[in-house]
Order: sequence, then C-alpha cells, then structure tokens
Amino acid sequence: MSDDEVDHELLDLLRKRFGIGIRNDGPPETNVLESAEFIYDNSIDVALDMRSTKVAAQSVLDEMEKRKYSTKTWSSHELHPKAKDESTVNFIFTMDLLNFSFWSEKSEDERFAVEYKEKKWTGYWGLVAVLQRALDEDIPITSPESWIDEEKCTDEVLRKVFRSANEEEPPMLEERIRCLREAGRVLDEEFDGSVVTLIEDAKNSAAGLVNLLAEKFTCFADEGTFERKHVRFLKRAQIFVADLWAAFDGEGYGAFNDIDKITMFADYRVPQMLHSLGVMWFCPSLEAKIRRLDVIESGHTWEMQIRGCSIWAVELLRREILALKPDAKVNAILIDFFLYDLAKEREKEGVEAIPHHRTRSIWY
Repeated sequence: MSDDEVDHELLDLLRKRFGIGIRNDGPPETNVLESAEFIYDNSIDVALDMRSTKVAAQSVLDEMEKRKYSTKTWSSHELHPKAKDESTVNFIFTMDLLNFSFWSEKSEDERFAVEYKEKKWTGYWGLVAVLQRALDEDIPITSPESWIDEEKCTDEVLRKVFRSANEEEPPMLEERIRCLREAGRVLDEEFDGSVVTLIEDAKNSAAGLVNLLAEKFTCFADEGTFERKHVRFLKRAQIFVADLWAAFDGEGYGAFNDIDKITMFADYRVPQMLHSLGVMWFCPSLEAKIRRLDVIESGHTWEMQIRGCSIWAVELLRREILALKPDAKVNAILIDFFLYDLAKEREKEGVEAIPHHRTRSIWY
C-alpha cells in the first residue's frame, strides 16, 4: 500500500470505535414489548382479563409496599452474591447464561438437587448453589477464560460442577456446556474476554446491552415467528440486565439510563401466577394440556402466546399500578421478581394452582 492510499479497514475500525459516520437511529429498542403486544392482539388461545388485572394491580401494589420490595430484595437472598465488584458481574453473567429449563417430572426426593450449606436446592436456586459450591471448591466456574480452556475445564469437570444430590442429572447439561463454550469464545474474540467490556460497550443502555447479547451470542437470541411476524422475547438477555441493575442497586455496573425498557421475563412461573390471579386465561384444549403436564414444543403457537401474553399482562399491571399510585417505584422487572417469589412461596405453602406449562428449551 502506498502512503497516499486509504486504509479502509483502519477507517472502518475507527468509525466503529468512535461512532464516526455511523447512522444514528435514536435510542436502542429491544422490540420485545412491541412483539408481546402483537402476540396479544392476535392470540386466540390465551386471553387477559382486564377487570382482574385492575384488581391484581391493587393487590400487587399493596403487597410490594408491605414487603418494601425493591432492588435490595435481590441481594437479600442468601445465595445471591453480595460484593459490588467484577466478581459479581461474572457470577451474574454465568448464572443467566445457564438459567434455563430446570423443571422436572420427578418428585422432590428424586429430581435434580444440589447439596450446599447443609440444604438441598432445586430449580433456579439449584443453579445458584451450583455456582457458589464450585467457587468454594476453587473451580473458576464464573471465569470466561476457563470456559474455552478445554484441557482444564473439561466436560468431566463441568459434570462434576453440576453433580446432583439425587439420581437425576440437570436437564439439558450438554446444551449448558455448549452455552459456556460459545460465550467464552465470543467474549474472547469480541470483548477482550471481559464481561465488563461487554457491559461498557452498551454505554449504559439496558436495551443496547440486550441487543448486543442477542446479536453476538446465539444462545441469547431468543426470537421466533408468530403469525408470519418476527417476534422477540429475549428472556435471558433481559434478565441479565435486570439482575445487574438489582445486584448493584442501579449504580456502577448496574447503572442504566433506560432500565424501564426491560419487560418481564417470559418463563414458566410468572404465567402460572398470572393465571392464579385471574389475569391470564387459557382456551380449554390448552388448559387441559397444561394440567395433564404434556410437553408443549418450543416455538409452538401455544407456547408463544403464553410468553407474549405474559409480557403484555405485566405491562398492563405496571400501567394500572402507576394509575393507582403515579409515584410508585415499580417497573416490569420488580413486578416479575415479585410474582416469581410469590409463586414459589405459594407452592411451598401448598396453595393449589394450575401447573406451569412444560417446554424444554434453552430460552427459559
């Protein structure tokens, strides 16, 4: 190359790094809420009851205020990390990278469970216990660089990390290992091997970070097609942002200037709770399938209607709560966290409820 020739690769790198010449389409948007509204508008098997939504909004507001529910509630759980540093960032990223499909058809005495601190943990808390136990055993399970070191971090080591107190292994273990390997490679190639760099590249935008995760990591690209329209759910990408926000109390690594763009996280438990509150209803054939504990395939129209309508239902709850109390410190994230905790509490107390729907998927 002569001295007067333009180095286009260098120019492109500078443009991307400093935003030179890049078209500004306005603040980032995830389009998750728009997708949910479209699904709700076109749903024929899942419905929302507006009157019950108003009643539920008052009940949820009252209970959240009674419990002083806030971001600090997240850190109060005994297994969640307490430090406000990079170690917690890495812990949360690992946790939400692997946070999917822990439901089991087996009894509590037979299902996948984790022994940690003289207790047995299942479901989501089983995953958190897995990570804490591994760190206690000096296994660097939350270090991205270790995920791509297949000589030290072998599949056998990872199976040891996920060992169960019962005979049942964790569901989809191979998929979890693949997620770790992929995420390690992407972080190494795109973000200097650092989750912090990934967060910094989003420039304090919650929506921007969600989009970055979906764009760069296939295991976060939770999307599909409903009625010939591309729709997005992005459950685990959004919950990563939400967990950061909650763990750091909206400061430091958890500081986002558009946190209210995050919707609820379309999974199993919140739809179950919405049904218990009378907010969500299923057509007879779908309800029968759920009550029989039959599996609904990932991407099936029923599954997508449940997820989309759940997101829209929580958005309606949020709006009703703010109509009741305009200065309420509430958003879709806190409502989701609260409904999830409430569902688990009621289950522990033996309160009767419709079973959660069964779908095996890496998306939730």
